Amino acid sequence: MKIYRLIFITLLSFSFIGTYAQDKEDKKAKVENSALRKANIEYEKFSYIKSTELLLELANSGYKSEEVYQKLGNSYYFNNKMKDAAKWYGELMTMNDNQEDTEYYFRYAQALKVNENYEESDEWMNKFYSSNESDLRALAYNSNKDYIKKIEEKKNDIEIYNLDLNSPNSDFGSAQYQKQLVFASSRRVIDSSAGKKGKDKNFMWNDQPFLDLYSSKKKNDSSYSKAKAFNADINSKYHESSASFTPNEKIMFFTRNNYFNDKYKDDNKGTNRLKLFRALLQDTGEWGEIESVHFNSDEYSVGHPSVNVDGTKIYFASDMPGTNGQSDLYVADLNRDGTIGEPTNLDITINTEGQETFPFINEKGDLYFSSNGFPGLGGLDIYVIRDFENRYDNNETLVPENLGEPFNSSYDDFAYLENFVTNEGFLSSNRPGGKGDDDIYSFRTYHPSDCKQVVKGVVKNKITKALIPYATVTLFDSTGENILQQITVAEDADFNFKLDCNTQYLVRGEKVRYSSDEKRVTTPKTDLSLNLELGLELNLDLELDPLDPPTEGPHIPGTFLNPILGINIIYFDFDKDFIRSPDATRELQKVIFYMKTYPTVHVDVQSHTDSRATDAYNDDLSTRRNISTIDYIVNAGISRDRLTGRGYGESQLVNECADGVECSEDKHDLNRRSNFKITKQ
Repeated sequence: MKIYRLIFITLLSFSFIGTYAQDKEDKKAKVENSALRKANIEYEKFSYIKSTELLLELANSGYKSEEVYQKLGNSYYFNNKMKDAAKWYGELMTMNDNQEDTEYYFRYAQALKVNENYEESDEWMNKFYSSNESDLRALAYNSNKDYIKKIEEKKNDIEIYNLDLNSPNSDFGSAQYQKQLVFASSRRVIDSSAGKKGKDKNFMWNDQPFLDLYSSKKKNDSSYSKAKAFNADINSKYHESSASFTPNEKIMFFTRNNYFNDKYKDDNKGTNRLKLFRALLQDTGEWGEIESVHFNSDEYSVGHPSVNVDGTKIYFASDMPGTNGQSDLYVADLNRDGTIGEPTNLDITINTEGQETFPFINEKGDLYFSSNGFPGLGGLDIYVIRDFENRYDNNETLVPENLGEPFNSSYDDFAYLENFVTNEGFLSSNRPGGKGDDDIYSFRTYHPSDCKQVVKGVVKNKITKALIPYATVTLFDSTGENILQQITVAEDADFNFKLDCNTQYLVRGEKVRYSSDEKRVTTPKTDLSLNLELGLELNLDLELDPLDPPTEGPHIPGTFLNPILGINIIYFDFDKDFIRSPDATRELQKVIFYMKTYPTVHVDVQSHTDSRATDAYNDDLSTRRNISTIDYIVNAGISRDRLTGRGYGESQLVNECADGVECSEDKHDLNRRSNFKITKQ
């Protein structure tokens, strides 16, 4: 049941190409034209099961046209039959691989991934990028062409299980409420409490019953009981899905068709949209006082809510005005009485021209969501932005991280949920091996406090290997920007940190008149059944290189700072001006440390771009990169008077990758840089 595709379907543009002009007296042409008209009628109504049957019969009879192949591919695509969609998009590209609507390149690339045909998919994404260089999906792909390798590195040994409560139809979108799992299902209603009017008609999109909310109680053995309809006042004769509850479990938000008080409304194109509704828990224990959220509209959709652990924010998906793509993620303030403030579109680094949907904010403020706009394994993939709420509030860089397998597959994976109290996690997927269309899968998660590791080491002189007492050792999170702990070592130069399992950290050692040293460590998992109090111990020594102060002489002024400190030039992502973490932030910390150690030194910052885009655009981009680099150093406590700099655009390339020269992404990367020169001692 692709209600997450239904929400935003009216934003997609469909091409209507005229049928072949044939002799009206030709009987075969009349039959074909009649069949196409019938198929178009069903297609226009989003009745994709019926339109597929009619179009397939027409195509198999030997009728060939771009219109038929487009609509046949779309009919399968929007019901997530990706193997069939790939076949007919392939026929379309064979007939004409220069599509006026280049969205078909993207859809074909996505459909090819269901068979893990990533190489061919990448070929069509390259064509999509060439036709849409400003599209965020294209940019994300082009700047991350080794995405499969990176995703494979995140693969872990967590097992996921198909829940017994799944039906032969669609089941997805979990929430937890009073030891119950609340989810959406299109199973045939046999429970009279399901809805006041029942659901005896099927949804024409996929010929399944409309969705209702169901609940299943958790039993003592941690399994779940047979599902029952959640509430008669919540469930109507149309779609309901995606519930979320406030921390006190007295306010509920859920998604429903634009149907309220027995009134069914369409937008100005005749499409019924989705809306976000609020319900309050009554003294009787039932849900009532159902209200439509104030920013709902007949003209766009709002749905898939997630309330944060403090009950102060609500996240959701929408295609309201201001949306970047087919659907974006939004946030709004949530008041104690359940009223909501004005919605804000989340960062452009999250929302692409594709679908961003099913947000979930966990107890630590990590934001999980599903998207098909970033390079992934196929369909919707699940992404996370760690420590999102803090980073968002502080205007820090937000970098979505693909969860990798087994959370993601070459099919649709979405509706992520985790609970550190019950150590449970859930996701929804239509991957092979399930019981129905979409199924709910469970996995076990651990609260960070349940699993610890110890990282210990000493601070040494890199040349003599002698201990360095009273050095500062700082523990950062994986970004290298947020300080978690900081200590000054004693005479023995020893340090140790007690850390969460299966987590990446950065450890940095510093002392005046030494270069800093830092190492990245990912703590492993421990078998908790061993009952080890501290888990494993990881040895991690830091070695600091003695620094000679700047000396008088012609070789110092105007030379690169890099050879003196071993500082790498910092690099930027394609078309971005923010400081890239962790590599760039790590090197900038060395610049900052050097300037603090030698307070008379002045530094010139020189920022550059690659050759792509226009000269004027690149001049502006390099200037923005220069400002970002200098601001980062100034924000660390260095006086702006000690820094100069400018952007040089593409005028100082370090290799042959000029305009019109075919170069790899790695070679272009070398030109997107800022470097440093000492201008005053």
